Order: sequence, then C-alpha cells, then structure tokens
Amino acid sequence: MNIRRWSVGVLAAALFVPGLAACKSEAGSPTADSKSAAAGIPADPKEALAAATKEIQKGNFTFGIKGGEFNGSGTVHMPSKSAEMKLESGQTANDDLAMSMHLVFIDADSWVKLELAGAMADAVPGFKAMKGKFQHLDRSKIKDAKELNFDFTDVDPAGADKMIKAITDVKQTGEGTYAGTIDATKASDSDLLDAETVKALGAQASAVPFTAKLDAQGRLTEFAVQVPAAGGAEAQAVTVTYADYGSAAAVQAPPAGQVVEASDQLYQMFQG
Repeated sequence: MNIRRWSVGVLAAALFVPGLAACKSEAGSPTADSKSAAAGIPADPKEALAAATKEIQKGNFTFGIKGGEFNGSGTVHMPSKSAEMKLESGQTANDDLAMSMHLVFIDADSWVKLELAGAMADAVPGFKAMKGKFQHLDRSKIKDAKELNFDFTDVDPAGADKMIKAITDVKQTGEGTYAGTIDATKASDSDLLDAETVKALGAQASAVPFTAKLDAQGRLTEFAVQVPAAGGAEAQAVTVTYADYGSAAAVQAPPAGQVVEASDQLYQMFQG
C-alpha cells in the first residue's frame, strides 16, 4: 500500500475519469535509563529507535495513521498472510467530493470498497451502483497501482524504519520518548514523506522535526513527523501508531454477498 500517494493523488486522479465532475543525542533521566536498561533497550537514542522497528517486520500488529490530508487504520497479520487498510480523505464543509477506501488483502486475493461523500457524490457515474460493495481486484490489472497492492515482504505500512535511518539528530526526552530531526531527502520513499513533499520543502527537508515513543519492551508505538509549511501546503503533523504486537487478528474476506468484480472505471482511476 502507498498511503500518502493515495491521499494526495488518487482522489484528485478520480476527478479526471471521463464523466466525473471536478470538485473543489543526550541521555535521559536516571529513572528512564534504568528502566530502559532493564528492558534491554539500547542506551543510545538512535540505536534504540532502530531496534524499535524490528517487531514491525514480524508482521503481526495493528496501526493507525493521521495527518492533515488523510486518516487511516489497519491490520497486518503475517501468520495468515492477510492485511487490511481503511483510509479517509479529510473532507471539509467546502469539499464537493470526498472518498474513503477499505482495502483487504488475503494471500493472492484483494478487494477494495470505495465510498463517496459530498455534493457531487451522486453525480459520479458508476459509483452509485457500487455503493456498499467490495470490488474484487484482478491482480494483472493493478501491477503498477501501488495504492492497490500490499507487499508482504515489506509489511510496515508507513516506512518508519526508513525515516529512522534518516535521523540526523536525536535525544531521549523521557521514559520511552525521543525527539530530533530527520533528513527527509533520505526518506522520500517512505509513505509518510513522499518525493513531492520533500521537493516542496526545499532546504527545510534536511532537518524535519520528529518525535517517537516506545513501549516498555522497546517497541515503536508512535512516530510523528512535523512537516513544515511548503509549496502552498500548511504545516502539519503526520503520525503513525503501532499496537497489538503479536496479537493482531487475522483479516477476514468480505462476505460473498457484498462482493462484485472490479469495474473498468475503478482500474482507470488508478492507472498511471
């Protein structure tokens, strides 16, 4: 899944489908250090954060994503080779069209359910008939659509490890809490900081502030990037959270009565 690209790109791309209308490094306190040491958390802040993502790669957790343009949540469950993601665009009172998307992945099968809201929703051809339905996807038609795929060899939905590798400065600010900066030019392939955002930041991209939180076992529970205003976009915090390590539930396939084969219009939306 490519989260950020969907939030800023696919909704806009949908507007161009024929027939669709346009819309408008210091040590922490002695108490924190002693507890971290007892839990086996490295004393060096950067090493602690690097180690914090190892549990993510086991692929058994739930997550949430929140930012100025999108909100999302989901589950990754490698024991059953399943995952799901729910995303919503940040609709405001002035938006004519907003979209939510629910993706389900189980081994080689995948489904997507799109819901539209806003004044123009009923005017969008084809989508009214799909309301409330999961569209079963033909994998051969979505090879280049990152928004509709999930890579079970790289299960982190937000690429937190990529951002941690791009850290330029970090200090421990309390028990399990950290703050610093990342060089976003080295993390533009993460899903929270795409190449377009990094380009718009210009010189600011080399020192983007972040905060992070670890649980008592040293596992990453939150990573937040404070993206400065740039390129006409307002400043915003983009946050990913992780929970339920080792205890996430297997994702279930949509009920057969709610499934149809994906329409040509849906594939057209995600081309390019």
